[in-house]
Amino acid sequence: MTESLDLRSPSAKKEPDDYVQDLVRQAGSSFLWAMRLLPASRRRAMYGIYAFCRAVDNIADGPAEATEKRAQLETWRHEVDLLFSGKPEHPIMRSLQAAVQVFRLPKAEFLAVIDGMEMDVREPVSAPSQADFTLYCRRVAGAVGLLSIRAFGASGALAEELAIIEGEALQITNILRDLEEDAARGRLYVPAELLKTYGIAQTDPLKVLAQPEFSDVYRALTEMARMRFKRARALISQIGGPSLRPARLMLETYSRLLDRLEAEGWPRTTVQIKVPRIKKLWLVLRYGLF
Repeated sequence: MTESLDLRSPSAKKEPDDYVQDLVRQAGSSFLWAMRLLPASRRRAMYGIYAFCRAVDNIADGPAEATEKRAQLETWRHEVDLLFSGKPEHPIMRSLQAAVQVFRLPKAEFLAVIDGMEMDVREPVSAPSQADFTLYCRRVAGAVGLLSIRAFGASGALAEELAIIEGEALQITNILRDLEEDAARGRLYVPAELLKTYGIAQTDPLKVLAQPEFSDVYRALTEMARMRFKRARALISQIGGPSLRPARLMLETYSRLLDRLEAEGWPRTTVQIKVPRIKKLWLVLRYGLF
C-alpha cells in the first residue's frame, strides 16, 4: 500500500520514532538485521532513511495513475524541503530531523531517491541504455548508500565509494531476484547494450526473458554484481572499524543471495529465492558481532 501523507490518520498521530519503527518492522526487510547492530541514535536514523525510501518506492510500485504518482512524489519533495528548513510535517521526516543535523545527511541524496522513483513513474523502465541504467542505480541505490554510510558513522572518499559500489551490487542482485515480477509490470532493468551483446533485439520484458540467449545475459549480470561485491569487500577491509559492521552484514547477506541466484541459473524453476533465516542468523553472528 502506498505510504500516505494524510496526517489525520491514527497511525500518523504516534510519536515519530514509534511510527517509523512500526513501518520498518511491518516491512520485514532483510536490512532490519543490520540496523539492529547500530547504536540507538544511528539505528533511529537508519529506520527513518529506510521508511522514507520505502514510502517513495511504494508510490512508484503502487496502483495509482502516473499523474497521481508524480503528484505524490512532488509532495515528498516538498517534505524534504520542509525537513531541511527545520519544519518537517510527516512523521517519517520528523523522525529524521535530529539525524539530518547530527549525521549531516545530504539533502541531494534524499532528492536523488525521489528522482529514481520518478524514472519508474514516467514510463516502465525496459531495457534502458547503459547510461540510464547506471543513473537509475545511482539514484535508487547509491543515494541510499550515501545516506546510510553517514548514519553508520563512516566518512571520506573511500566510504562514499563503498556506499555507491555496494548499493549497485545490492540493486543488481535485487534485479536478478525480481526479473519475473518486474517483467509482469512491464519492467526490465537490463541494459540494452548487454542484450545486444548476446543477440537479443527484443525489448518487451516477457519476450526477452523467454529468449534462450537470456541465460548468458543472466550470467553476465551475476558477474557484474559479483565484481561490485568484491570491490566493496576490499573497501570495507581498507577502511576498517566497527562502524561498517552493518554494511558488511548487508554485503554478506546479499552475496549469499547472489550465490543462490547464480546456482539456480536461467531459466529458473524456484519461484522465490531467498537466504534462509538460519543462514541470516549465522551471518549476524559472524559478521555482526566479530
